[in-house]
Amino acid sequence: MESSPNLLCGEDESSFNEPSNEKDENLEFCSVSESDCEFVEMMFQRETSFRSVNDGSSVMSTRRRSKCCRLDAVKWILETRALFGYHHRTAYLSVIYFDRFFARTEYSDGIPWLVRLLAVACLSLAAKMEECGVRALTEYNVEGFKFQTNVIQRMELMVLNTLEWKMGSATPFAYLNYFVSKFCGESRHKEVRIRASEFILAVMAEINVVEHRPSIIAAAAVLAAYNYRLTKATLENKIEAVPSWGSLEKEHVFSCYSLLQEIPMLKTPKTTSTTTSLSADSTVISRAGIKRRLAFDDGSQVHKLSKQ
Repeated sequence: MESSPNLLCGEDESSFNEPSNEKDENLEFCSVSESDCEFVEMMFQRETSFRSVNDGSSVMSTRRRSKCCRLDAVKWILETRALFGYHHRTAYLSVIYFDRFFARTEYSDGIPWLVRLLAVACLSLAAKMEECGVRALTEYNVEGFKFQTNVIQRMELMVLNTLEWKMGSATPFAYLNYFVSKFCGESRHKEVRIRASEFILAVMAEINVVEHRPSIIAAAAVLAAYNYRLTKATLENKIEAVPSWGSLEKEHVFSCYSLLQEIPMLKTPKTTSTTTSLSADSTVISRAGIKRRLAFDDGSQVHKLSKQ
């Protein structure tokens, strides 16, 4: 087993520790205490205050990029997460890194091997942040390509430097228990939590995750899992249960809720089990062609990768 380098990551004030009882392998609902509610309210405040720091000035650059290549990367991340048994929040965090990196750089996402190398580096970094045990870089298999370990490590370092080593971020999974307790009354807690987690994984392919507050995504996912045919008025009444949220949050939740309604898995509700629905085994776009061995030149920039 290849040893992983120690990574000491600086974190800004938008970084939060997710609750220690978060067990997304079985997605059990845990009751929310008064102190939990106070902590979540504090998270809301920090999320609102420091969201503008997280690449808000350059998100337009990602909107002009190819959606196809990003979708391919997200699908690979989800499949590899399921294969390795990583937490769902690890996959989401890796997509945060992916979107933040492209928001801050001018590198083209139309180069397949570059996008996939970035996906590998982001998932590896997220695992080092979230998992108790991480896989060796040699185990990150990429169909159609073979990346040397030192290539992945150099890409990891580039991501770290580009993101200024601020690698801690909240994910929507940190809020699920809170919103389930607020929106769902006394019943269907586990069912709603499982379904909401599915929607969070699915929506990653549809949105740039750095443009949306994780609490908004979590609230919309829980509401959609609870009832996917809510009117705007009913949805707003539900959100009244969140003390600190006003008209702006209601509008954002409704917008995200409407987006979730367009996802095919929500249009055709079905009974699912945790083993089948939460594996996130999206079909990866197959790639033909010979494998390439990629290595860095003396420089540390991605554009200096060469094909041998």
